[in-house]
Amino acid sequence: MENLLVGVRDGSISIDEAVLKLRKAPFEDIGYAKLDTHRELRQGVPEIIYGAGKSAEQIIGIIDKMKETGQETILITRIDEAKAADISKKHDIEYSAQGKIAVCGTVSVPDGIGTILIATGGTSDIPVAEEAAVTARALGNEVKCIYDVGVAGIHRLLSHMDDIMSSSVIIAIAGMEGALASVIGGMADCPVIAVPTSVGYGASYEGISALLSMMNSCASGVSVVNIDNGFGAGYMASMINHMNRHRVV
Repeated sequence: MENLLVGVRDGSISIDEAVLKLRKAPFEDIGYAKLDTHRELRQGVPEIIYGAGKSAEQIIGIIDKMKETGQETILITRIDEAKAADISKKHDIEYSAQGKIAVCGTVSVPDGIGTILIATGGTSDIPVAEEAAVTARALGNEVKCIYDVGVAGIHRLLSHMDDIMSSSVIIAIAGMEGALASVIGGMADCPVIAVPTSVGYGASYEGISALLSMMNSCASGVSVVNIDNGFGAGYMASMINHMNRHRVV
């Protein structure tokens, strides 16, 4: 946008050309998708591809257009290994099989306020944690992960007190009864983002029990995202960790 305005001022771009570019700029229509090319300008982060329900060919077409419009870091969430393999035939991607998430292009250099700590209650929660970790790293954050530190053996969590107290944001991921978020929330002096997972036995109702427990947390600094939404937690943690970008005018 700045280059466009400078071009009009300098005469290298005519007013008619600038008007045409502005008309086309809000989105790119490729038939099966309308790419929001203004999102980074509005929100600081460009559009991210939700891969579930899209074919590899459709995702490849979206990546092609994103690269044409200058997007350097492209996240693709919720894709399986077969789809990732097909995409990698056309584009270089870094794929996490556990998190079912891929990064195409360059990963931003960490420039956040501090470190994002990701903690899981159990090993079964790691796929959700990996989705959060890849997302946060791709958006320019230093990330540290501590896995299998649930409340059934709370001494495991207590051995990481230095990490808990020195983080700028914590993502607490747990299934079962979801108690990990409340415990961490009662220790930390930073925002805690709770992620309920669908891990658990019958009465966990595929994550609903953990979701309700986390929403009813007695720790004041805990917020909750949707069940298994590692991406949403990583994105929100990145926004918090980059609050230094915001300027008061």
